[in-house]
Formats: sequence, C-alpha cells, structure tokens
Amino acid sequence: MNTEHLSQKIRLRVVLLSICMGLVILGLKYWAYLVSGSTALKSDAIESIVNVVAAFFALGAVVFADKPADRDHPYGYGKIEHFSAAFEGGLIALAAAIIGWEAIDSLWHGVALKNLGQGLVINFCAGLLNGLLGLILLYVGKRQRSKAIEADGHHVLSDFWTTLGIAAGLVLVKFTGILWLDPVMALGVAGLLAYTGFRLVHSSSQALLDMEDPALLAKLIEIMNRIRPADIIAIHELRTMRSGRYTHVDIHMVIPEYYSIVRGHDLADTFGKRLISEAGLEGELHTHVDPCQRAWCRQCGVNPCAVRGEAKCEDGPITVESATNAGPI
Repeated sequence: MNTEHLSQKIRLRVVLLSICMGLVILGLKYWAYLVSGSTALKSDAIESIVNVVAAFFALGAVVFADKPADRDHPYGYGKIEHFSAAFEGGLIALAAAIIGWEAIDSLWHGVALKNLGQGLVINFCAGLLNGLLGLILLYVGKRQRSKAIEADGHHVLSDFWTTLGIAAGLVLVKFTGILWLDPVMALGVAGLLAYTGFRLVHSSSQALLDMEDPALLAKLIEIMNRIRPADIIAIHELRTMRSGRYTHVDIHMVIPEYYSIVRGHDLADTFGKRLISEAGLEGELHTHVDPCQRAWCRQCGVNPCAVRGEAKCEDGPITVESATNAGPI
C-alpha cells in the first residue's frame, strides 16, 4: 500500500470515528439535559449537534479533497477542506445564537432544575469522551495536514473545555441554590462559541484567499540556507500556496549565466526536490531560472568563474525579505 493511499485511509477512519463518537456524546448530553432540565446542559447538547453535522461535512471534504488534479482543477481539490472549516465556523456561530436565545428565555421565564447531580455525572462522562476525541482529531489533522479534520478537532476540544466550565458552574448552583446562574453560564457558552466560530471563518477565509504562511516561509528559508549549493547565487520572488494538504512553492533562482539549459534544469530540479523533502511537505516546487548577468558577483561564491566581474565581498544567509522580494531589474 503506497503512502498516499494509507494517508487517505487514516483520514477517513478518523472522520468516521468522529461521527460515531459525536453521536454517542450527543446522546449522553441530551440525556443529561432531560434528566436535569438545565439550560446550560441543553446549550452543551446543542453544541454537540453542530459537532456531528460538522463531522459529516468533514467526511465529504476529506473524500472530495483526495480527488486527483484534472484539466478543470489543475491544482487539485484541496481547498474544499477550507470551505468545510468555514462552514463549520458558520454552524458554530448559529449554535451560539440559538443557545443565547434559549438562555435569555430561561432568564426571563425562570429556571426549574431537577436531578442536577445525575445530569452532571452523565454530562461529565460525555465531556471526557469529547476531550479524547478532540486530541485525536488535532493530532491526525496536523499530521495529515487536513484543515477540515484540524478545524473539527479545535471545535471538539473547545467543547470539552466548555463542558468542564459548565460542570464547575452547575456544582456551584447545586450548593448555593442560585438558579439564575444556570442560564448565565449558557450565555457564556454562547459567547465562547461565537468567538470560536469567528476564528474558524476568519482563518479559513484567509486560506481561501491564499494568505502567506509566515511559519512555512521561515521553515523553507532555514532549509534553503542549509542545503543551498554555491551555484545557486540568490533566491527571490518566493511564494507559497496551500491547497488542502498540498503545498505549491514558486521561486526564482539566480545561477551562473554560462550554465547550459540542461545543467541549470538539473540544478533547479535537484534543489527543489530536496527542499520539499526536507520540509516534509506533500507538494511541488516550480522554479524560474535567472542568469546572473554579472550583477551578483559581490555575493557569488562560484569558484572558478569564467565571467566574474568583481571579487566576492558580501556574505550572509538568505532572509525572508530577500527571498520574497522581486529580484533586481
């Protein structure tokens, strides 16, 4: 079994696990609400509905994102994962609005709690399952570079912390008898969800707009400085674009002007493959080769050189600024 097929099977299995566990957790949380009548526990159950719906969309995104590139989609279908993450953010915001309305209604009409201790125990068990699921999703999402799975993991893990916060607050309600704290906590859950949804929508929209990733740039620059041979005199116009798990890298490389086309091609090809490999990326590097035109002699380490106009007198590593800037005209 090849690595790509194995990676796809791992992603599918973890999303199916998310759906199955999400349904179990939803059942437990709704049971906890029915037992206790707590608005805060009802808000927690509503959030779990979002988790399950989002997991189904993540499944569709993972399956669709693995389709190979074709004539109509030459860069593949990976960006569908960012759409899935943005949709999940919208669902979370909708859940926040529904929970907020329920909380305000409970504050207005009053709260009637029953069997709160039993409801807390059931909900706490559901929360522990949520925490475990969230950690699994985050681990697999980052390892497999799946934005949809990673977004699902962040949401599920935030749900875990919400459950713990609600449990702590309801323990306070049980021992103090201050019933209006229950819907107030539900309002807090609504605020937290609204913030989480906004973050997901914002980060996904930036990815869809191909916003540059500073961490990825820094990683590529570090590797370039480590593996660059002397006859790659300079690098400029570095650009990156992510399409789901796939990363596209574009650079301009300055090489000695007297190199043949074959030698320049082989140099660029070898350097590009090693850069992608050492960065641990699933992707490709496109290179535009520029002749030095004797404009880079002061920082050129090629020796001997048949066309050198002046001695090398500048030395320093490639920086993010120099690598992303346009080259000299």
